[in-house]
Amino acid sequence: MQFLTVTWNVDPELISIGPLHVRYYGALFVCAFWASHRLFLRMFQREKIPAALLYNLTTIVAVSTFVGARLGHCLFYQPGYFFAHPLEIVLPVRFAPHFEFIGYQGLASHGAALGILIGLWYFCRKYKRSHLWVLDRIAIAIPLAGSLVRIGNLMNSEIYGDVTSLPWGFIFVRAGETLPHHPTQLYEAAAYLALFFLLHYLYRRKLPVLRRGTLFSIFLIGLFFARFLIEFIKEPQVGFEENMTLNMGQWLSVPFVVAGAVLLWWSTKYGQPEPAEPHPAKHPKKPLK
Repeated sequence: MQFLTVTWNVDPELISIGPLHVRYYGALFVCAFWASHRLFLRMFQREKIPAALLYNLTTIVAVSTFVGARLGHCLFYQPGYFFAHPLEIVLPVRFAPHFEFIGYQGLASHGAALGILIGLWYFCRKYKRSHLWVLDRIAIAIPLAGSLVRIGNLMNSEIYGDVTSLPWGFIFVRAGETLPHHPTQLYEAAAYLALFFLLHYLYRRKLPVLRRGTLFSIFLIGLFFARFLIEFIKEPQVGFEENMTLNMGQWLSVPFVVAGAVLLWWSTKYGQPEPAEPHPAKHPKKPLK
């Protein structure tokens, strides 16, 4: 069955015009935000939430996602390097061994998750919304966005798995590989997409019988447990992970899974009914476009 192995040698650049270089990863990252925005647009229309609130939420989530993902990578995976080169945390350049524009290479999904939680805490505090009401809805959008980001990782030939003899192994030529490896980017993308369809179905068909926090708890358990399992067949992203029983991605996933299990128990036992809350009168009504 080895003849089915995929030789992966895709150029990660989508467009290159002079000094302008647009990668598939960056384009898919933008598509992830666009898809999430459209999904929220439909949810806000269904629940008759003012459009002004949607645009504020989108802005806060976009900024907190990027900042959290960037800081997460720098602090969790390469703290020594970025403490020595702090400007590279905020600037899309590399100073050593020579100055080079490289874009923002290095974004961590666990950092993005923490950034989103902090951003949503700020949003709920500022606009007087229920935290669980917002979290239940953001939980539907994140797996869809995450699946697109993982396809971006595939286009970059990065974050792949161990060597495999399975027929769907990928030979990542641009990463210097000569043997087939698990395409763990596709495994994660498929798992996240399946989670998105499940949560979207529950929102569309079962919302009246759900309790606040249930959707978010299913999201935490499903996404981070899938990530925990897939990490067993991933190659280490950084050197210090090679001697760890569980790698950094797994250690960072455990608290999210535990929090999801606790929240699921609490929401089913004590949570309020899930149907949409009435919006505060102070928010101006504005037609959704």
